Amino acid sequence: MNRVDDQSFLTLHYRLSSIDGEDYINTFDDKPATLSMGTGELSEAVQARLLGLEEGAHEVIDMAPGEAFGPHNPDLVQWVARSLLDQLGGADQAYTVGDVVQFPAPHGDRHIAGMLVAVSEDGQSLQFDFNHPLAGRAVRFEVQLIGVL
Repeated sequence: MNRVDDQSFLTLHYRLSSIDGEDYINTFDDKPATLSMGTGELSEAVQARLLGLEEGAHEVIDMAPGEAFGPHNPDLVQWVARSLLDQLGGADQAYTVGDVVQFPAPHGDRHIAGMLVAVSEDGQSLQFDFNHPLAGRAVRFEVQLIGVL
């Protein structure tokens, strides 16, 4: 049987949930996913837990708070001027707490996402959390490896 290594191409079902069972991602009721190890499609910690598993394995892995997606970094919660958002998305764009907004990354052509968590009383500043939504949380990762190439 094939084992997962750091360059494997995987066909799998997986579920990422809170420890108490709230699903964030679940492919078990749909088509399986295809993912490549080492490409950033999975967090490094999740990939490390897959290494060495055999094709056909079905595992449930509990990960401690911050293990899967790192600790929540308070420095990544930042206020952004509404005027900057107007330049990026148009002055008529409405924003609601919970919205995820794409921002150009400081270097290169990539983007970073931030979740709107607060609006100042005067509406001229909006606070975004640029952490991964699961940063600092304990998660359960269930995986059924269908194929390993």
